[in-house]
Amino acid sequence: MNTPSTSAFHALHLHAAPLRLPNAWDAGSARLIESLGAAAIATTSAGVAWSLGYRDGNALPVEEYVARALSIARVISVPLTADIEGGYSDDPSTVALTVSRLIDAGVVGINIEDGAGDPHLLCKKVEAIRTESARRGVALYINVRTDVYARNLVSQDDKAAEVMARAQVYQRAGADGLFVLGLADATDMRAIADSSKLLLNVVVWPGLPPVDELANLGVRRLSVGSWLPQTLWAHNAQLVSGFLQDNAMAPLMENAAPYSEINAMF
Repeated sequence: MNTPSTSAFHALHLHAAPLRLPNAWDAGSARLIESLGAAAIATTSAGVAWSLGYRDGNALPVEEYVARALSIARVISVPLTADIEGGYSDDPSTVALTVSRLIDAGVVGINIEDGAGDPHLLCKKVEAIRTESARRGVALYINVRTDVYARNLVSQDDKAAEVMARAQVYQRAGADGLFVLGLADATDMRAIADSSKLLLNVVVWPGLPPVDELANLGVRRLSVGSWLPQTLWAHNAQLVSGFLQDNAMAPLMENAAPYSEINAMF
C-alpha cells in the first residue's frame, strides 16, 4: 500500500477553489469516487456504520472501522481522511490510540466532533491525537467538527459567536480545520472563516450558497456527508419494493452499470 503524504492532503486545502469531497463508505464506493476525479477520499461515518449494521452515533466498533479503512486505502491512490465521530471514547489516550491505528491503515486526516459534549473534552482529545501523531512523525490533518448549528446548541443569534469561540480553543489544541455542520448562512460563514486560522469546512446542506461562491466566503473544503448513501438507500428501496410488490424487473436493469465495467475497476 502506497500511502499518500499528509503534506499532499494539507496542500489540497490551499487551492483557489474549495476541496470537494464526495464521502465514501466502503472500498467500492471509494474506488468509484476516485475514478470520477476526486482528489481525496473522505469517509462518511454514518455510511460506514450503516454498511456494517450499526447505528450512526459512536456505536461503530473501532476494529471494524480500522478494517474498513484498510480496505479503502488498498484500492485508492489519493489521500484518505476518516470521520471518527467523537473518537469512540471519552478517554483522550484511547482516542489517540485509535487514531494511531487508523494512521497505520493509511489515513492521513481525520474528522472528530464535539457533538453535544464539552468542547474542552474535545480539546483534550485533539491534544492527545496531535501528540501521538507528532511522536510518529506524521503531520495528521485534524478537522474538528462542531455541531453548534446542526444541534441548535445555542440561540440562532448566538451561533456564529459560539462557533468562533470554540474555533479559538480548538486551534490552540492543535486542530487544522473547522467543520461547521449545518452552516449555510453566507454572512456567518464569512465571519467564522475570518475569525481563526482554521480552514473552514462545510457540508452540502439546504440553503448552502452555490459552490462557486464558497471560496469568496472563506470555505476551503466542501464535503457531501451522508447524502450519497441516504440517496442510494431511497433508490434501492424503490427498486426492491417494485420487484417484491409489483414483480418489476426492468427497472433493475435499465440504469445498471455494466458488470464488466465495475469488475475492471478492481
